[in-house]
Amino acid sequence: MSASSLIPHLVADKVQQFVEEECIPSDALFRAQLGEGAQRWSTYPPIIDQLKARAKKLGLWNIFLSKTHYKEGAGFTNLEYGLIAEQLGKSLVASEVRLTFPPKAGNMEVLAKYGNDVQKREWLAPLLDGQIRSAFLMTERPVASSDATNISLTMRREGDEYVLNGSKWWSSGAGDPRCRVYIVMGKSNPTHQDPFKRQSVILVPAGTKGVTVKRMLSVYGYDDAPHGHAEIIFENARIPASNLVLGEGRGFEIIQGRLGPGRIHHCMRSLGAAEHALEWMITRVNDPSRSTFGKQLNEHGVIIEWIAKSRMEIDAARLIVLAAAHKIDTSDAKGALKEIAEAKVIVPQVSLAVIDRAVQSFGAAGVSQDTPLATMWAHQRTLRIADGPDEVHLQQMGRNENKRAKALQKKLEMQRNKAEALLRQHGIQAKMHL
Repeated sequence: MSASSLIPHLVADKVQQFVEEECIPSDALFRAQLGEGAQRWSTYPPIIDQLKARAKKLGLWNIFLSKTHYKEGAGFTNLEYGLIAEQLGKSLVASEVRLTFPPKAGNMEVLAKYGNDVQKREWLAPLLDGQIRSAFLMTERPVASSDATNISLTMRREGDEYVLNGSKWWSSGAGDPRCRVYIVMGKSNPTHQDPFKRQSVILVPAGTKGVTVKRMLSVYGYDDAPHGHAEIIFENARIPASNLVLGEGRGFEIIQGRLGPGRIHHCMRSLGAAEHALEWMITRVNDPSRSTFGKQLNEHGVIIEWIAKSRMEIDAARLIVLAAAHKIDTSDAKGALKEIAEAKVIVPQVSLAVIDRAVQSFGAAGVSQDTPLATMWAHQRTLRIADGPDEVHLQQMGRNENKRAKALQKKLEMQRNKAEALLRQHGIQAKMHL
C-alpha cells in the first residue's frame, strides 16, 4: 500500500495515530538508546529502524515531495502535506522515521529538482530509501551568513576538479554516523559582476581528504545527537567537477528553491509542537492535585486566558502556513516569497509563546527533563535564526510592501476627489484632508 493510493485526510488520520500511539511513546526509548558521551555520535538507536519499518508498512514513507514539482513525489500537494506534517512536530522521532527531518528533506528536494541522472542515482535513490544521510553546509562562522552573498568558502576550478578551502558551521546532519554526502555552497566566481552569480553548490562525499569535522555544536545546551550540527574545515579538498549541481553560478537559484519548501516544512512541524505543548498545558492545569491559593489551576483567569490565546494563535498561524503552501503549489517557491516569509516569522513566535506558557504552567518541572517542553522550546527558538533570521524576512517584506506607496497615494487621491464631488452634488461644501 502506498501513501498516494489514499486520500489526504485518511493519510493525515493514519499519521496522527502513528505519531500519538507509536512515536511519542518511543521518544523516551530513543533518548535512552542514545546513551551518553561520545557514544551519542557513534550509536544509532535501534528503535528508529523499527519504527521506519512500521511506517513503510503503513504506507507513510517519503510523502513530503509534492506532486506539483517532483516526479518522485508520493502524490500530495504542499497544501495536502501541510495537513499531514503538522503531526510530526509532536514527537522527537516522528519526522526521522518517516524521512522528513531537516536537512534530509530539503537536501532530497535539491537533488530531485536540480540533480542530474547520475547524481540522483548515486545520492537521491539511497537517501529516499533511508540507506544513507546527508548534511547541508551553507552557514559560515567568519561572516554574516544571513546575507548569503557573504559566503566565503572558495571553490577554485582546476581541470576536472574544484578545490575547496574555507569553513562551515551549523552543518545540519553532519553528526549522523550514516551521513555520506554534504551539500555545500561556496564562492566559485568571486569577481562576477552579479553578486548572485558568484556562488555554486557542489556535492562533497563525507570522508573526502581535506575535509575535517572540527567539532559538534550544541543548541541551548542540547547536543542534538545523533543528527548534530558541525563545524567543518575544508583544506584543499578536491571534488570532481561532475559533482557540481545544476551549473556554475547557480547556487542562489538552488538554495532559494530549497529553502522555500524547507521553511514551510519547519513551520508545519512547529505547529505540531505548539499543539503538543497546549495538550500538556491543558492536562497540567486540570490535574486536581495542582492548586494554588485555594483554587485549582484551571480556575485562575490567567490560565484560561493562556489556553484561549494559544488556541487562537495556533489556528491563525496554521492558516498562514497553508496559504503559503497553496501559493507554492500554484506557482513555485519564488512566487510565494511573501507568504513563505510571513509563515517563517509568525509561526516560530507563536510556537515559542505557546510552549513558554506550557512551561510556566508546570513551574520548575517545565524546564526539567520530565516533560518534552524544554527541548521543544530550544528547537523552536533556533527557527527564528535558521533559514534566514526574522529581521531579514521582515526587511524584505517591508520593502516590498512599501513599494505600493505611489499606487496607494494615487488611489486615495482618486477616492478623496470622488468623495468631494459627491458632497458638492448634494450641496455640501467640504474639503477632505487625508
